[in-house]
Amino acid sequence: MTTNDNTTEDTEGTGDSGASPRFAVAVRELGLADLLTRVRRFPDATRTAAEAAAAIGCELSEICKSLIFAADGVPVLVLMDGSSRVDLERVRQELGVEKVTRAKADVVRETTGYAIGGVPPFGHRTKTRVLADRSLLDHDVVWAAAGTPHTVFPMEPKDLITHAGATLVDVRERDS
Repeated sequence: MTTNDNTTEDTEGTGDSGASPRFAVAVRELGLADLLTRVRRFPDATRTAAEAAAAIGCELSEICKSLIFAADGVPVLVLMDGSSRVDLERVRQELGVEKVTRAKADVVRETTGYAIGGVPPFGHRTKTRVLADRSLLDHDVVWAAAGTPHTVFPMEPKDLITHAGATLVDVRERDS
């Protein structure tokens, strides 16, 4: 995989990775401080999976989207590969709830501490239930937001799922 030349990297581990301070603290608390040395910062926002994949130079499916939904009004995080869409009915069935909807931007920020487009898979303001779609395991490495719309980090999917405290599920839309 090639990396776009318009990135900066914290090669000395000084913490000036460009990752959000909240995310940097969370990563250190998880014992993953070396992850900060692999954060890539882009001059232009990478708010969508497609923008992130283009900036990184990877396949769209190698992006890990962190999406917040409301399950009977309670926030839940779904980790999904960048080329797939979440099937709300499958999430509803998985959680055993009546209704699942996409959370509004203010709920996302209140729950996670991050704005849409920069939500990482872990290091959130509040503890939420986390579901990770099995499609993430199709890759050796996936890229996820590092707390800002300008930063991403690489991680092995199994490690990402473990550190996010996620339950492995199959909640992506099926091909018709």
